[in-house]
Amino acid sequence: MARSSPVRRLLTGLVVAVLLLGFVGPVLAVAVYRFVPPPLTFLMVQRVFEGQGFRRTWVPLEDISPTLVRAVIAAEDARFCRHMGFDVEAIEKALEYNAQGKKVRGGSTISQQTAKNVFLWPRRDWVRKGLEAYFTLLIEVGWGKRRIMEVYLNSIEWGPGIYGAEAAAQHNFGISAKRLTPAQAARLAAIVPKPLSWQAAKPGPYVKRRSGAINRNARAVRREGLTDCVL
Repeated sequence: MARSSPVRRLLTGLVVAVLLLGFVGPVLAVAVYRFVPPPLTFLMVQRVFEGQGFRRTWVPLEDISPTLVRAVIAAEDARFCRHMGFDVEAIEKALEYNAQGKKVRGGSTISQQTAKNVFLWPRRDWVRKGLEAYFTLLIEVGWGKRRIMEVYLNSIEWGPGIYGAEAAAQHNFGISAKRLTPAQAARLAAIVPKPLSWQAAKPGPYVKRRSGAINRNARAVRREGLTDCVL
């Protein structure tokens, strides 16, 4: 028993270290990124190795047109200002849709997408979904809605090697993100689900229809005050 005591203490120490790393590490990372722009994400590194290049210019939320904020909220998460990271109604609808055997539909909020993009790997699995929920809660509490939106708009993929609103606006329209018109913002929001297949600068028929609907919904978002937590 005496000889096994050091081994037991070592195992106990390892368990404590793993728990501290698993729970305290994310808290520290979220605290740092509250003030510091997050560096390369897993997806960005993956795309670089795939030969897609890398173009990204971080800008503060004040230098991104409000029209883009309204457009992405209208397209991706209309209740962004009303939930604490998880849209239960959207998740239930997605589960019902998927249970019918149709193409899988997600119910992720902008907060969940931000947590995944910044801290986790792209591939879907249960471990990632669990960590995504944990990070989502952390950024909701530690960052707040404005910072979540700022990080989201500076980190998401908007084309091969194109990341963030500033690079997307420059690449597609030759202007800064601050000067985006409602129509241009709607086109960028429209291609978020498939940025490697759809184009904002030269949209096909589907993207045109989708961006038109987003533009109309963005006006409703503004009218109903659904961006009050950000703008």
